Amino acid sequence: MSRNYGQYCGLARALDVVGDRWNLLVVRQLLLGPARYRELLDGLPGMATNLLADRLRDLEAAGVVERRLAERGNAVVYALTPWGAELRGPIDGLIRWSTPLMARGPDGDHFRGEWLVVALSALLTGKGRRSSTVGIAVDDGLLQVRSTRSGVAVSPHDGRDLDAVVRADPAVVLGLAAGALALDDVRGLVEVDGDEDVVRALFGAVR
Repeated sequence: MSRNYGQYCGLARALDVVGDRWNLLVVRQLLLGPARYRELLDGLPGMATNLLADRLRDLEAAGVVERRLAERGNAVVYALTPWGAELRGPIDGLIRWSTPLMARGPDGDHFRGEWLVVALSALLTGKGRRSSTVGIAVDDGLLQVRSTRSGVAVSPHDGRDLDAVVRADPAVVLGLAAGALALDDVRGLVEVDGDEDVVRALFGAVR
């Protein structure tokens, strides 16, 4: 690996593997599912192609990432190993920790709607919600948040019926999910189509 702290400490050794710039963002993309090289590059605006190749090589050598054949066709895709997938917990924690940093909005930074899949999964923690499926419409994309007593699953909309659809800017959606904003406080910034009680149950039970 390109960085080695030389310390017998779990945090230092973890950072030896994923502490270099871009590494955790590569993992974020692969938490969405296996991806081709071009798909990864498209999901990482600002990252040079040679740097992505270097990071993938390092992460593969460390056992975080593996190459495999796509389920359809002969294309090679990159995917997280089972050990690499365990980074979801630390990444979820960092996303929750970042809430004060997200309050000012994008401020000119890149944004892709697919990143909300990882962010909302981290922020909408807790149990005991009523069963529902809520659509989150941001930019030109539509996500679905399936809520059950066992937890929440966030994914691109698969065509199923939705109990409600929330339309808002990314910063507002993240604020609602983090519990930093209440629905009544952002009435003029949020459009709800469908069962508003379902939306309140989803965002109101965030810890």
